[in-house]
Amino acid sequence: MGLEVSLKKKVNGFSLDVAWKTENELAVLFGFSGAGKTMTLQMIAGLMKPDEGIVRLDEKVFFSGKKGIDVPPYQRSFGYVFQDLALFPHMTVMKNILYGAKNIPEPERRARAEGIIKAFGLDGLEDRLPSEISGGQKQRVAFARALIKHPDMLLLDEPFSALDFPLRREMGQFLKRIRRDFNIPVVLITHDLGEATILADTMIVYTHGSIAQAGSPEEIFRNPSCEEVALLIDRTDIRFGN
Repeated sequence: MGLEVSLKKKVNGFSLDVAWKTENELAVLFGFSGAGKTMTLQMIAGLMKPDEGIVRLDEKVFFSGKKGIDVPPYQRSFGYVFQDLALFPHMTVMKNILYGAKNIPEPERRARAEGIIKAFGLDGLEDRLPSEISGGQKQRVAFARALIKHPDMLLLDEPFSALDFPLRREMGQFLKRIRRDFNIPVVLITHDLGEATILADTMIVYTHGSIAQAGSPEEIFRNPSCEEVALLIDRTDIRFGN
């Protein structure tokens, strides 16, 4: 069934009214700043309550305004990587990762951490602080922390925005591997058009709190639905990824 999202929210003069569906794939929310992408992600995660709508993953309903369902964030099995990564500066790499599995009993918790550290190429960094590792390594720690509990979905709010181009490309390939290995839906926010077209299975274009167009990157480039979408995708040096 995949992910079904239908959300309405009014806050500080801004009105969000969006509805979209994705399957077990990588969906990219794309659009200008202030269009409602992060608000959507926060409502999916349960960090912000919609005024009305529904959030459903497969057969599990996490929010339904009509039915009065609002599952708290800690009971939603979603991994979340914030734009600033939100690593704890006083915790080592190992402790940051273990924090993501704090409700899992030992020794499974430790075994999962050791396994994901090896899989993500973080061997030898377990006792270092975030300030002692590179930007790419910090990204991998944040992903490891989000994935250690084996979530049902991964939510990413511009996690690569602070990286330079070569590292962004490397992390994009890393994200594709995560999507394949964990076999879970991924929702990614990005303002980088090249990143969106290479990574997205489905691209959902936001404008002013609503959905202007949704489809594969190729479909959107071939037939933009309106002038604003055409402006957003006004690039000739784009390639598409599979």
